[in-house]
Amino acid sequence: MTRLLRGAAVALLALALFVPAVLAASLPHNGRVLISTGGDVTIPAGEHADVVVVVNGTATIEGEVNTIVAIDGTATLAGARTETVVAVRSPVELGPDTVVLGDVMALDAAVHQTGNAVIQGSVTDLATVLIGIGAVLAPALMLLWIGMGLATVIAGLLVAGLASRQVRDAELLISREPVQTIGIGILGVIAVPVVAFVLIATVIGAPLGVGILLAILPLAAFVGYIVGAIWIGEWVLAQTSSRQVHEKPYLAAVVGVLVLAAVAIVPILGIVSVIASLFGFGAVIRLASRALRSPTTTPPMPVGPVSAPSPS
Repeated sequence: MTRLLRGAAVALLALALFVPAVLAASLPHNGRVLISTGGDVTIPAGEHADVVVVVNGTATIEGEVNTIVAIDGTATLAGARTETVVAVRSPVELGPDTVVLGDVMALDAAVHQTGNAVIQGSVTDLATVLIGIGAVLAPALMLLWIGMGLATVIAGLLVAGLASRQVRDAELLISREPVQTIGIGILGVIAVPVVAFVLIATVIGAPLGVGILLAILPLAAFVGYIVGAIWIGEWVLAQTSSRQVHEKPYLAAVVGVLVLAAVAIVPILGIVSVIASLFGFGAVIRLASRALRSPTTTPPMPVGPVSAPSPS
């Protein structure tokens, strides 16, 4: 399954890169697309297809195909006409009378020409293309990651400053009742979207359901992540120093967000961020539930003794 998903991802990337070139090419189009996983595809002479994708199989092309993609298989062309061939760990055999109007893109694949087979474009190493794309995207992704981290730190400082009492209450729930808190967090992740979809299905509740999905749930989840980060930050600070606990957990917010961002880089440790978020989300739900069940009431005014009116 993993191998199949990897192959499908490569196929989608190849199609995204090369289908635009197909649209401007000279061969006709009929909208025919053939995709096979674990099987063979044959295009006989006189037939046409826009795209043929084969994963763990053999593509035998004798007619016309605009784009051919072979992954962990074989591409055999005999008397065929095509515009682009993409081969990933798949040998490509170009037999007599075969014409490739464009390029043959190969990744860990050998390309053999026999007879009068012609490649009007070039044989290009797909790894070079991917490395070039990565070189362009990597700096942008790094800057985006840094920007998101900075925004999350600022959000953590705002939560620590504006809702410090609620954050402390949430930390107490996580520390004293961890099983109930994470259980409610998991239940909330499942139940809240279900309730939202039910509301949307009723039509009259659709605006509320959409609001829950697009606003309330993402906001509560993000606040839960911040609460979980602050809780992690407090724990880290408690292990590293015997500092005095301040009313507003600014330092814990910064430390916690940075710790979760750092562990998220390592795939196997990404579960830590998920668990912390579930703890925080569960604590947020429990605090909100308590607030709804305990309406605020105005305390009665103290009544003192009433003195008798003085005689006039």
